[in-house]
Formats: sequence, structure tokens, C-alpha cells
Amino acid sequence: MAALPYWRLSSFYLFYFALLGSTAPFLALYFDHLGFSAARIGELVAIPMLMRCVAPNVWGWLGDYTGRRLAIVRFGAICTLLTFSLIFIDKSYAWLAMVMALHAFFWHAVLPQFEVITLAHLSGQASRYSQVRLWGSIGFIITVVLLGRLFEWLSLDIYPQALVLIMAGIVFASFWVPNAQPVQGPRVAGDGFLRQLRNPGVLAFYACVGLMQVSHGPYYTFLTLHLEHLGYSRGLIGLLWAVGVVAEVLIFLLMSRILARFSVRRVLLASFLLAALRWLLLGSLAEFLWVLLFAQVLHAATFGSFHAAAIHFVQRSFGPRQQGQGQALYAALAGTGGALGALYSGYSWNALGATWTFSIASVAAFAAAVIIATRMQEDRP
Repeated sequence: MAALPYWRLSSFYLFYFALLGSTAPFLALYFDHLGFSAARIGELVAIPMLMRCVAPNVWGWLGDYTGRRLAIVRFGAICTLLTFSLIFIDKSYAWLAMVMALHAFFWHAVLPQFEVITLAHLSGQASRYSQVRLWGSIGFIITVVLLGRLFEWLSLDIYPQALVLIMAGIVFASFWVPNAQPVQGPRVAGDGFLRQLRNPGVLAFYACVGLMQVSHGPYYTFLTLHLEHLGYSRGLIGLLWAVGVVAEVLIFLLMSRILARFSVRRVLLASFLLAALRWLLLGSLAEFLWVLLFAQVLHAATFGSFHAAAIHFVQRSFGPRQQGQGQALYAALAGTGGALGALYSGYSWNALGATWTFSIASVAAFAAAVIIATRMQEDRP
């Protein structure tokens, strides 16, 4: 790894996903602490995901057009910190909705462009991506465990300060990372983004990205509240979130070998089927700790193997000139699905209950498995 700025790249992933580790398990809990209903919580959680429908494509086009991806990453990191800091002014629903939208517009500018920079540094060694990305999972684990314990000892009123501190870390890491550009080959006929998007299996893949994130809606929005209602402590809930991400780290360490042996199609298919099983277990049997632990271990599939295989698929499906747009569309479809998942779970949680809400998630994941099985062509390992 002499030529690879491994620790600089890894530090960015560590802070970026530390922020996700502070929002995914605890953002809904914080809004509940402020007194909002389940429907309002679902809406507030959905707003940042909705911004992923627009922001990555805007910034992805700008990154491909200008080539100044690292400048976009740094600008996005700074603006994320500044706009989120507006949360200290007011805690009304309308103000929080604005803060969620503003900071998410810039936050979602960051990762797709950084993924292109990382792959450019890897220079044709895309299978080693997981070795860098695993530090994001480590950042998630550290944050979710520490904050879970912290919120047992102190009030959730300190939650915004914790997020601002992590955002400052993202800004610092973005200025530590050296720039890199994907190799620009000569333009050839048929290398346009829309033409590459119509290649066999690509549209089916992107539809399944959306479905996978729809299925994660109740998990990211209400799992912490669900487990609290079942009697689990906040410290234990933090550890249970960490179990899932530990499993994710382990699968990232193995992904280069897995993708060398199995096709991307088979890895994606297995990920969707295991996701369908996971949501059924969380919705119906989460009161049993051993079932809950097993369901959290399945995070290795529902995020770990799925994300690594998806990044590999996008990198393989688009040329160097379209990498930013390919990654941005991946983020945008994930955001669209995540927003729909948060919205439906917010409205169904009180009306239908946890079991039915997670069952709908399971159906979405199984539908994606059917699409992958029938519409995506088998590729060589």
C-alpha cells in the first residue's frame, strides 16, 4: 500500500460513517425526545433521504463536468457543518425540517464524489475498496456504542453538539485527503451516461437499489424506539447496532475473496433474500435476544455485501467519464428508497404496528431478489 494514501482515505470514511452512526440509531430517538409523533418523526427522517434524490445527481454532474471532485467534497463538508449548526436556533417542526433539508443537500454531495476519488487512488484494484471502506464501519461502531452509553448517563439534549463535533471531523479529514482523478480514456461512440445506463441489467440493478433502501425504512427510523418499547436499555441498543456493523466489517474484509469466487449477481441475490428474512425476524421475534443478535449479524448481507457488490457493479458498468454520475445515481436511488421507507413506516407504525411494518419491508427486499434473479444477466466472477 505504499502508493495508496490508505489512512487518509480511511480517516474520511471513519468520520463520514461516524455521522451515520450518530443519526441512524438516534435521530428518531432525539425527535421523540422533543415530543414529535411517529408520523412527524417519519417525515423528518425522510427529508435527508429525499435530498439524496436530487443532490447527488446535481453534484455528480458538476464533478464529472469540472473534474474538481475533491473541491466539491470539501465544500460539501463545510456547508454540512454550517447548515446543521442552525439547529441551535430553534426546535420547531418547520425549522427542523429546513435544517434537515439544507444540511442533507450538502452532506449528500460528499460521498459519491469521494467514492470516485477512492477508486481512482486504487487504480484498477477495485477489489481492495472494502479494505478502505471498512473504516467507515469502524467509525459507525465507535459512535453508536459511545453515544448509546452517553445517552444513558446524560440527556439527549446534548445530541446536536455530538453531531457538530463529528461533522468537524469530516471537514478536517476532507482537507487531509490528496486528490486523484479516474483515468480519462479517449471518447468513443456509445460512452454517454444514458447509453451506458441502458446496458443489460443496469436499470434492474438501480430499481433494486431503491427497493433495498425502502426495506431499510423501519430499521433506520424506528428500530431504536422499537427495542426501547420491548424493554432494552439504550446502552444495550447501541451495542446491538454495533453488532450489525461488526458483521459488516468482517464481510468487508472478505469481499475481495467473495467477489473473486462469486458473481456480483449472486452476491446481490443472496443479500436481498437475507434482507427479507432479517426484517421478518425484527418485526416478529425481536423480544428474543438470540433472534435479535442473529438478525443484526445479517447486516453483513443487507448492507455489507450488498454495498460492496453494488459499488463494484457501478464501477464496472460505467466508463471513467461517467463514474461520478453512476455513483450519484446509486446514491439518489438509495435516497429515494430510503425516504419512501421512512415515510411509509412513519405512517404505518401506529396504524399497523411493528410486525406489519417490517413485513412490508420484507416484501420489498424479496421483490428485489426476484428482479435480480430474472432481469440481471449472470457475469463472470
